[in-house]
Amino acid sequence: MNGQTNNHGSESQSQRQEYFKDTALGLVSTKSFPAIVGTADMMLKSAGVILVGYEKIGSGHCTAIVRGRISDVRLAVEAGAQTAEQFGQFVSKLVIARPLANLEVVLPIGFRLTQLSESGSYSRLSNQAVGLLETRGFPAMVGACDAMLKSADVHLAAYEKIGAGLCTAIIRGAVADVVVAVEAGMYEAERIGELNAVMVIPRPLEDLEQTLPLASCWIEQRQPVMMPMSVKDKQQELIQLPDLQKLTISVEEEINR
Repeated sequence: MNGQTNNHGSESQSQRQEYFKDTALGLVSTKSFPAIVGTADMMLKSAGVILVGYEKIGSGHCTAIVRGRISDVRLAVEAGAQTAEQFGQFVSKLVIARPLANLEVVLPIGFRLTQLSESGSYSRLSNQAVGLLETRGFPAMVGACDAMLKSADVHLAAYEKIGAGLCTAIIRGAVADVVVAVEAGMYEAERIGELNAVMVIPRPLEDLEQTLPLASCWIEQRQPVMMPMSVKDKQQELIQLPDLQKLTISVEEEINR
């Protein structure tokens, strides 16, 4: 059975690689990580494309990369660009109908989705709503994370840095909890520093799941903090008690008198 499963897995990977060949390439760039994730989500839901991943080149610039048939890629890129413009974070877009092999080999846009699939990024946080909160400055992000975790039943999955002082906290949970948490995080981020962007994705698709960063470990349940303590036992001074039998006799003698 395992051999058959492995054979099917190898065949599907080969088919995926064959599918990538001669497919169109689409790119949309934004100035925010929450914006690029929301843009990628719209691209996936608007056409039959595959999300290869993201490129982060610094100064807050992020690019979502998709592959598919030329008609699907054009539709996805237009939908993604419109979404990025609504966020006020659009930078540029590009569609290449037939990228040459040399372009795919040099640039990280070829078979990355296959590599992500092999890594097995599924966890208990998968299939939950996604909340992203981006700040300019690390203290503001940490403070926002603390507020979000304390305000609703959510988990901090990871955080992402994209340059220019921009860092994004990524939380997972039920939709209602994520919305409440993000709102609480916004107020705390603005109190501490600068809030740059927020995003809530209620139902992320599988392709989007595979491209989201996930911390190597996360706390299943809140545990009490264990603090090292140095306790010295102080030896108490021993007091010798009087003999109760003699004490009773002396009391009786006093009464007889």
